[in-house]
Amino acid sequence: MTYVVTVDMCLPDGADELDALQQVGASALLEHGFDAVEAIEGPGGVEVDVLETIVAVHPRGSIVKVFVHASSLETAEDAVGSVAAEVLERSELLADWVVESSEVKLHIDLTRESLAAADGPDAPPSDLRARRARHTAGTGPGDTTHPAPRLDGADDESAEDDASADDEEQADLEAQIRALAPRLISFDPRPPEGGEAAAIGSEAAELAAGALVYAAEVLIDELYDDVQTLADEETNVAECRAELWHLAELPPRYGLAYDELFARRFLVTAIALTTRFTDGSFRELGCLAEELVLKLLLQQAHSTLDLYGLLGDDVAEALGRFADEVYEDTDFEWLYDDARDGVDEDPALAGAGITPTAIGTWFTPFDDDRYVHPYAVDEEAGPQSTHD
Repeated sequence: MTYVVTVDMCLPDGADELDALQQVGASALLEHGFDAVEAIEGPGGVEVDVLETIVAVHPRGSIVKVFVHASSLETAEDAVGSVAAEVLERSELLADWVVESSEVKLHIDLTRESLAAADGPDAPPSDLRARRARHTAGTGPGDTTHPAPRLDGADDESAEDDASADDEEQADLEAQIRALAPRLISFDPRPPEGGEAAAIGSEAAELAAGALVYAAEVLIDELYDDVQTLADEETNVAECRAELWHLAELPPRYGLAYDELFARRFLVTAIALTTRFTDGSFRELGCLAEELVLKLLLQQAHSTLDLYGLLGDDVAEALGRFADEVYEDTDFEWLYDDARDGVDEDPALAGAGITPTAIGTWFTPFDDDRYVHPYAVDEEAGPQSTHD
């Protein structure tokens, strides 16, 4: 079976953040190290085939997605973790880096989708933690305990029990999402005391912040899948026959330009932006591509909360206030209006205070003080801020 293992690597404690040039160098070293590996010997001598590796470096380390063919989830995780540590050890410049985790990440909504399509006594457990525990323990479907069938005459009591279980599950999910709020370091989820913003309430603001952190992880994982899909089909979004998670949500007029290289640049841009959200370094959006990433991130946060019945008016308002705080304008929305096709690309609009939005400028910094990841930045873009 093919697994996608996410490896988180970080700088040692006390090390200075990587500047733009150092990030490019670290990315090259990691790509070279993983590209040299075709197969890994997993636990018990089981061979694990390496199919594809995608590297994204940020100021505090790197996230690497390794596509492998392995006999089990735990075998894939252990094998990739060991080879990641070996890649770092063999590189003198990266020898002090630390492998924080190596795991196949599952998401609640993706798990529920697969369960909705499953039927019969062999269906996996509905709880994400139980599902992962079953993989880790190596147990089979026969080892899983399923709910007892409903007995005649007990419909009302069973319905009440089901409703109570649903309420508990929703409360548990809400607590898990809310617990992620402190990771959105660049923004204080608590509204200021007094004033209009305070009306949102701290609980709603924390839930919105947690949903953004959760949505960032889902968005990045699914963008990785989109990159792999385009690579497998050797095509672009407009001509892709397979389903795509997010790239199909970009302005459709440029669908032919959304090829694998574009998808990789867009993915790295998403990683760079969400990293700045969660490491405290965010100041402002760097380019039009980041504006589109934020649009997708907000959509993912809304859909996640709505899926679990957590998108109340106050939470939606908190997300709206976050968007208003981050976006400087919404000129990019013109890209979705076919009636204005070509009008928004006119350089003369710059004189009217509107930034031209031709696809060749999507990864160009808005000005010299903005940051765009060096892997993604347009070749013609000049020097940019390194946030030192």
